[in-house]
Amino acid sequence: MARCEFLLRMKSASIVYNKDSNREAPLRSCLQGVCSARNNSADRMAKIHPKATLDLPSQATSCDRTAAKREVFTVWMKSLIMSSKGCTVFDSSGGIVYRVDNYDCERSSEVYFMNREGKVLFTILKKKCSLFKTWNGFRSTGSEERRTLFQVKKPLNFKKRESLYEVTVWTDENQPSYYFIQGHGNSRSACSITRRLGGLMAEVKEKKSSSGVSLGDDVLTMTVEPEFDHSLAAGLLVVYGLLNHSL
Repeated sequence: MARCEFLLRMKSASIVYNKDSNREAPLRSCLQGVCSARNNSADRMAKIHPKATLDLPSQATSCDRTAAKREVFTVWMKSLIMSSKGCTVFDSSGGIVYRVDNYDCERSSEVYFMNREGKVLFTILKKKCSLFKTWNGFRSTGSEERRTLFQVKKPLNFKKRESLYEVTVWTDENQPSYYFIQGHGNSRSACSITRRLGGLMAEVKEKKSSSGVSLGDDVLTMTVEPEFDHSLAAGLLVVYGLLNHSL
């Protein structure tokens, strides 16, 4: 039972226990399904990250989103929740740092980017009634008010197949920063994040084993340059995945 508590807490829909014998069987079946999914995820995670485990917390805190040195993360474009779409981000020690669990459907127009404990760091929304593909990220302030953190949109050009997107970030409300997300490689999620004026900030590519074998196009390595916000890099990767239908 203790092994199931982690995923049960992350599940959005609550399961209410009732001593009535008619409801014990469905509850037992649900718990067995969650445990089975958890075991399958653990087996798959062992191949993705040798140190990864569902019970290992990240060494980073939710406030520690930048570092003075280059950081490498493993991104699995899968949710750890049964019957859910999303992705899971692991740090170099195998601890879960960020996650997306989309309970509604694939390619939802509203996605919640969370830390390991399920706290929403920002909400990602698809802009409606727009001529271009546009997504906005809103920082969670702990109240009903939402503050726009970033916007990702397809630039106006005639190269429809080119995976290039413009990013505006409002970490400083008086002086926004500008970036590009550029796709590369065979994976639909592989990309690089660069400043508009030049300078690589983060790079995402397929992860390979120590022997050089690819672990699949849904298993990625995300390298983030010093002083660049890790949560922002992962959030932009999520948007890129939504735009390219890989999430």
